[in-house]
Amino acid sequence: MILDQLLAGFGAALDPINMLFMAAGVALGIVVGILPGLGSVTALSILIPVTFYMSPLVAIAFLVGVNKGGTSGGAVPAILLDAPGTPEAAATALDGHPLCKAGMPVKAMKAALYSSVFGDTLSDILLILVAAPFAAFALQFGPAEFTAIVLFSFTLIAGLSGRSLAKGIIAAGLGVFLSTIGLDPVESTPRMTFDVVELYDGISLNALAIGVLALSSVIQQLFEMHRGGASARQSISPDYDPAKNRLTAREFWSNWRTLLRSAAIGSGIGMLPGLGVSLAAFLGYGSAKRASKTPEKFGTGHLEGIMATEAANSAVVGANLVPTIALGIPGNIAAALMIGAFMVHGVVPGPFMMESHGELIYSIFASMLIADGIHLVIGRLGIRIWGHITRVPRTVILPVVVVLCVVGVYVPTQSMFDVGVMLVFGGLGYLMRRTGFSIVCLVIGFLLGPMFETSLRQTMLMYKSDLSVLVSSPIALVFVLLTLYSLWRFARRR
Repeated sequence: MILDQLLAGFGAALDPINMLFMAAGVALGIVVGILPGLGSVTALSILIPVTFYMSPLVAIAFLVGVNKGGTSGGAVPAILLDAPGTPEAAATALDGHPLCKAGMPVKAMKAALYSSVFGDTLSDILLILVAAPFAAFALQFGPAEFTAIVLFSFTLIAGLSGRSLAKGIIAAGLGVFLSTIGLDPVESTPRMTFDVVELYDGISLNALAIGVLALSSVIQQLFEMHRGGASARQSISPDYDPAKNRLTAREFWSNWRTLLRSAAIGSGIGMLPGLGVSLAAFLGYGSAKRASKTPEKFGTGHLEGIMATEAANSAVVGANLVPTIALGIPGNIAAALMIGAFMVHGVVPGPFMMESHGELIYSIFASMLIADGIHLVIGRLGIRIWGHITRVPRTVILPVVVVLCVVGVYVPTQSMFDVGVMLVFGGLGYLMRRTGFSIVCLVIGFLLGPMFETSLRQTMLMYKSDLSVLVSSPIALVFVLLTLYSLWRFARRR
């Protein structure tokens, strides 16, 4: 039954106009993803109105292409410049940039692209198979379960992303604290806004992420140049050698266990509303490091680290449409924008979506699989271009990155206040790099802070402040035990 519907969907998806717009969406997504701060979410929010006059299938296929390209495009500046413009790309930079500095930038980008397409394709297949059955399972998750999941996420990220568990937890706590600035989500009263109108909506995620991730890296490199640790005329990858940048099929597929594991992690995270791409990226990276026989290689330019990250974060792209289609609940911001796009074209996501618009949905599924192939071709051709960036001297590259950071923060909101916030967090990020506090934990804490606060407050209201529900609910209990086990393992390791 599913196979027949999917084959009929391929008939519609292979229309030349649909293929053309899919290719345009993937190419545009990659280009936008390369620019720090202008990721797929920004591109989707800008381009949804453009699709108003397209047919529903062409419009959704175009936006799906943008989302796929934007997710993988973020790996390029992370690898070449150590300037991840999005939080999930920070995990790619851990091994991608050291490999670039070792003279293998193209090899790193090939590994990132191939593993990204692999994870994305597996999640698309999963979406086709489980969109309907997932509805029953997802409805079992309530506030208590989400509270336990987020607590486990904080612990795992804090333990994996730095040498000090205590510093990781402190950084995550600071991120959660910063996420509470703005209007109270329940009572709508200002919290720590100091009568600054721009803070009523809270600190901009864009400004914080670009400041601590990308701008702080630029500041660090500028100080190294000033102290004489790096030549001002030195390129990003001075010993670029085409022979060293070949990635063989055997080399890639030797990490098949890591690819499958990360794709499964990304798909699982994507199917749970609200957890997001960043968490998937770092969980994929951390799981690969724990399972590896040579964990000491991670962070030094290890291909497996790049593959684990990219397969995980790209697997979220397809999987986050599972709750969107099955329940009408967006898995993340990109999925929320896709809901808007569906509704613009008269399609209401939810349990009856596949029954009412089955032909369109399976045509979209087919378009997603075709877009994976298009993504592979366009991404591979683009690597030839991005590789030349490594030959440009730092005196040219670093100012350009700063300009892109400013543009990436200013364009979505057209607010100079957000640019100022970015500069502040750039300084904070530099201090955290110098003192060994995890920037990743800060960003993850800020990202998951609103969800943690909301789910915890809902739990306390529903159960009259009795938090024993965290151990009485079977699903929540599993994650509480995982949290305690992780704390014990990380504390023992140190």
